[in-house]
Amino acid sequence: MYSTCLRMNLIASMRPYWSVQKNLQGQFRTCCAGHTSDKISTNSSTKLKDGPSLQDFLKYSTEDLRPVEIGEDGTVPYLNEDDVWGGRRKVYFETYGCQMNVSDTEIAWSVLKDSGYQRTESVNDADVILAVTCAIRENAEQKIWTRLQQFRAMKTRRNKSRPLKVGVLGCMAERLKKDLLEREKSVDLIAGPDAYRDLPRLLSLTESGQRAANVVLSLEETYADVMPVRMNAGAPTAFVSIMRGCDNMCSYCIVPFTRGRERSRPIRSILEEVRALSGQGVKEVTLLGQNVNSYRDMSEQQQQLAGSPTNLSAGFGTIYRKKKGGLRFSALLDRVSQVDPEMRIRFVSPHPKDFPDEVLQLIRDRPNICNHLHLPAQSGSSQVLQSMRRNHTREAYLELVQHVKEVIPDVSLSSDFIVGFCGETEDDHNQTLSLARQKTHAYHKLMDDVPAGVKQRRLAELIDVCRKGMAEANAERIGQVHLVLVEGLSKKSPSDLAGRNDGNTKVIIPNMDIPDEVGGQQCSAMKAGDYVAVKITSSTSQVLKGIPLAHTNLQGFPSLTLEGQKAVNISST
Repeated sequence: MYSTCLRMNLIASMRPYWSVQKNLQGQFRTCCAGHTSDKISTNSSTKLKDGPSLQDFLKYSTEDLRPVEIGEDGTVPYLNEDDVWGGRRKVYFETYGCQMNVSDTEIAWSVLKDSGYQRTESVNDADVILAVTCAIRENAEQKIWTRLQQFRAMKTRRNKSRPLKVGVLGCMAERLKKDLLEREKSVDLIAGPDAYRDLPRLLSLTESGQRAANVVLSLEETYADVMPVRMNAGAPTAFVSIMRGCDNMCSYCIVPFTRGRERSRPIRSILEEVRALSGQGVKEVTLLGQNVNSYRDMSEQQQQLAGSPTNLSAGFGTIYRKKKGGLRFSALLDRVSQVDPEMRIRFVSPHPKDFPDEVLQLIRDRPNICNHLHLPAQSGSSQVLQSMRRNHTREAYLELVQHVKEVIPDVSLSSDFIVGFCGETEDDHNQTLSLARQKTHAYHKLMDDVPAGVKQRRLAELIDVCRKGMAEANAERIGQVHLVLVEGLSKKSPSDLAGRNDGNTKVIIPNMDIPDEVGGQQCSAMKAGDYVAVKITSSTSQVLKGIPLAHTNLQGFPSLTLEGQKAVNISST
C-alpha cells in the first residue's frame, strides 16, 4: 500500500511522464501462458526459472508508450473525476491543538467541498470522520488515541451498506506515519499537513477497502490558491495562515519535523483573503505561522534578487545564515493593516528574534494593529536557553522586553515557559520564576528528565507567580475605559456577553441596550462583531468585567472621553 501511494505521488510530480497503456497484469498472464512445461513442479526455483524474465517485463512495459502531460490545473490523466468525487458524502471534522490546526481544517474542508463532499456537525451522521491532530503535547495525542477507539466502535456498529471512514490529519499523522495505521485498525487514511490537496484521492482509495497515506513534506506548499472555508462563518474573528514550517530547530520542538521548513505565502494571496473576510464583516484577523514574524515572501523575481539580510532583535541569533531578499513581515503587516481600518490585526506565534524596530514602530503607529505581543521566553536561565538552542540569553530577552515597552508604552505582553527541561537545576528554575515576575503570562510543556514530583512543584510555583502577577496587572485596569470587540454570549451566563480588548484579555459585560454613539439618546442591542466602549469595574487573574457605555468604532475610540475617563486601548501586561 505504501509503495503504491509513493509511486503515484512520484508519477504525479513528473511533467511529462510516461504512462503504460497496457495492463501489466494481463501481459504477465500472456507471458506465463507462453512458458509451458512438460510437468508441474512445486520447486520454487523451478517456477522462477520457467517463469517470465526481466526481459519479458521490459518488452511488454515499453510497448505503446506515449507521453502524457499533467494539466495546468494539476489534474492527473489516469484519475477519473468520478473516482475522487465525494458524491455528497458527509464529512465531520474534529480539531485538536493550536490555531494553525483550525486554519488547516478550513483548508481541508475547502478542498473536500470542491470535490462534492458535504459537512456535518454531527459525528453520528458522518460518512467520513477526519481528526486534525496535534503532536506537540502528550495529553493531546492521548486524547486522540482514546477518540480513535471510540471511532472504531462506531465503525463496528455502522451498517455495512453505509461504511464509515476515519482519517487522521496533521502533525500526529506526520509524526507517527505507518505506526498509526498499524496500531489503530480503525484508521483508513492518514495525511500530513502538506497533503490536504490529496484528500479526495486518498478517500477514493479507501472506498475499495485500501488504507491510504500521504505524509510527504513539501518545500513549497502554502495552499496560497486555496480559499479556506470558515468553520464558523458567523464569527467576528478569523485566522489567516501566512507561512508554514519552521527553521529554528529548537532542541525541544518537533514542528520542523511535522510541518517542514519555512515557506511563506505570497502577499497578494494573503491580501485577497483578508479583503474577502472584511467583505464578510469580520472585525478581527489573526495572522498565523509557526514563526509568523519570520515571514519572507520570495514569490517575485525582483524580491529574490534584492534586499539586505533580515534584521533581528538586538542580542538574538539563528542557527542558520541570515536570509536575504524578499518582502518581510513588516511589509505584510503594513499592507494588511490598510485593507480595513476597522479590522483589528493580531499575529501568532512569533519568535522574539524577529522583532526589529520597523515592526515595533508599525504596531505603535497603526491603531488597528493590536498592542499585544507574544514573546515566548521558554526559560529564564541562559544555560537552559543554550540547551534549548534558542540563540539568545536571559539578558537579551529582558532587554528586548524593555525596548518593546519603550517603543510601545501601552503594550500587553504574554509568554510561554517550559518547566522541567533537561538538566534544569533549582537555580535555573528560580531564574525562570524571577523572569515570570516581570508580569508575563505562563504556559508549560513538561519534559521527562526531571522527576515528576519536582516538575509538579516547579509548575505550581510558576503558575502561582504568574497568576498573582496577572491579577495585580488586571486590577490596575479598574476604572479605565477599554475598546472591546464583542464575540458573543458568555459561556457561563446567557445574560452576559464576552469579548476581548486590544490586549487580548477577555472582558465580560451585561447583555443590554446601549447608546449608538457617545452622548446619544438612541439605544440598540449589542451583537457579535460590535465595538463597544467598556468601563472596567472588577477583575480576576484571567478576566476583566465592566459596564458597556456606548457603541463606537476602532478609529474613533482613542479620542473618546467617557464619564471623565480618557479611553485607553490596553490590557494586562
